Amino acid sequence: MGLGECLLGAAEARNVARVMRHGALFRYYGRGHQPSLGYVRRLEQQMARRHHLKYALGVSSGTAALEVALGALGVGPGDEVILPVWSWVSCFTAIVRLGARPVLAEVDDTLSLDPAEIDRLTTPATRGILVVHYQGVAADLNPILAHARRRKLWVLEDCAESLGASYHGRQVGTFGDIATYSFQQRKVITSGEGGMVLTSGARLYERAVRMSDLGLYRDEHRAIQPAGVTSFAGSNYRLGELAGAVGCAQFARVPPMIRHLRRLRAIMQRNVGVLPGLVWRRIPDPAGDLGFDSYFFLPTHAQALALKARAQARGVGLAPHTGTYCQYAREYCQSGATQAAQFSPFAGIRPWPGPGYREQDFPRTTDLVGRMVSVPLGALFTAADAAHVGRVIREELAPLLA
Repeated sequence: MGLGECLLGAAEARNVARVMRHGALFRYYGRGHQPSLGYVRRLEQQMARRHHLKYALGVSSGTAALEVALGALGVGPGDEVILPVWSWVSCFTAIVRLGARPVLAEVDDTLSLDPAEIDRLTTPATRGILVVHYQGVAADLNPILAHARRRKLWVLEDCAESLGASYHGRQVGTFGDIATYSFQQRKVITSGEGGMVLTSGARLYERAVRMSDLGLYRDEHRAIQPAGVTSFAGSNYRLGELAGAVGCAQFARVPPMIRHLRRLRAIMQRNVGVLPGLVWRRIPDPAGDLGFDSYFFLPTHAQALALKARAQARGVGLAPHTGTYCQYAREYCQSGATQAAQFSPFAGIRPWPGPGYREQDFPRTTDLVGRMVSVPLGALFTAADAAHVGRVIREELAPLLA
């Protein structure tokens, strides 16, 4: 398994060596205030060009990107943000960290936010929607955006696991008001840690910069977009030059890796074939799927567990790349605790966990993930590997479905 982490090589090493020789590890300057080599800025430009957006900002992680984006949107105490219950820890905690309340929604058979949940969950306090493009597949954006526009809600696209995925020919991250990406070890490209915020909004860009850099707005950013926002107390989520250097080298590897992974997926699925009771995850735009994690559903939870055990015995792991869980199963959600009790967006909800934060509140998602099987394919897999995985699934699953 593995994506960008499997492809680390000479190009990354050369870039890092250049930064070390130059001595400017900080993105803005080095010894004696000499300019850096500008790798972070180059990575921002590459991301902006790929997505046909004007503004891109490198930050220290995908989690930082979420907090920066939410801060740019002005999220704070008293606000509510709708997000899928099946999502990574940071999606929930980033909202809580800003004092707002995460409102959990069911997912549908895309494993992303069910658009119908937006109408059900919107209240006068709802500010926006956090859409997660889960594991290389775009969420079903057209109905989500239609609901959001009708409700006058902003949309934040979390593309942490889906750099390069598209929806009807257009890159994810370009549909909403602002988008976030991650360059953590297990992502499409990696710099160990790192992230990116993308937007077409000038005001959102400036606010994101100030949120990420102690409220500052340096000359490099003023040259991209003149200042127009009053400075406010920001945090420090800057991306360093060493991470930028690795990211720049990794970025060139994305198109061929995606082509390879899509080819592997087709080979694997062809070898699995058609089996009664096996239903593949619905992909709103099959042409835009990255191909590294394919999911299917079986009729029962017991069958899914049995298949995973039988495949593992033959050396085929059917666990996903990501450690995603339902938010209600996380300790921080079960406790409802924050770093300061008076800062909690859950204050006054008694008993806790309250409605909307318990397993029984999400029967559809719980059922789907219980019957779900992941088929991970890595960047170093061969066509023979993909065919073998497909055959093992077919041979071990057929008797379970008989």
